[in-house]
Formats: sequence, structure tokens, C-alpha cells
Amino acid sequence: MKTDPTAVRALTVIWLLLVALTLMTFTVGEMQLTGPAAVSFVLAMTLLKSQLVASWFMGLRRAPILFRAIMTGYLVVVTAFIIIAYLVGLE
Repeated sequence: MKTDPTAVRALTVIWLLLVALTLMTFTVGEMQLTGPAAVSFVLAMTLLKSQLVASWFMGLRRAPILFRAIMTGYLVVVTAFIIIAYLVGLE
């Protein structure tokens, strides 16, 4: 089986981006940043990482639009529930 070097290069770049995003969220945690801005940043990075994994490593970028929409909707709904739980916890 022959591997396309362009695909390998793209996946490597995506993987490095995922590592960088993970290190950024780790840094926010280690700095013990709190508040809505820090939580929003971490959630945004997590949503972006989830979308990248689903698109590139689960192969959804070539899937029919319905499957991509279902996955994106799922990620947005889970993120929204986390935000709601966070906001309710602030009260």
C-alpha cells in the first residue's frame, strides 16, 4: 500500500496543531487562570480540537454533509451544556 506524502504532511500539521492547542490549554490550567474568559478559551480550544479530530482523523471531512452536521451539532450541544452548567454554578 502506497501512502500519499501530501496526506501524511497534512495529518502531521494537524497533529502538531492539536499538540499546540493542548499545550495552550494546559498552560491556562497551570497558570490557574479562572473566570469566564479562561473557561471560554479552554472550551473554544476543546471544541476546535474535537472538530479537527473528527474531520481529519475520523475521516468526516470526506463524509456526506449530514454526518458532518450531526457530529458538529453534537459537539456544539455538549459545549453548550458545559457552558450552561458553568454559568449555573456561578450563581
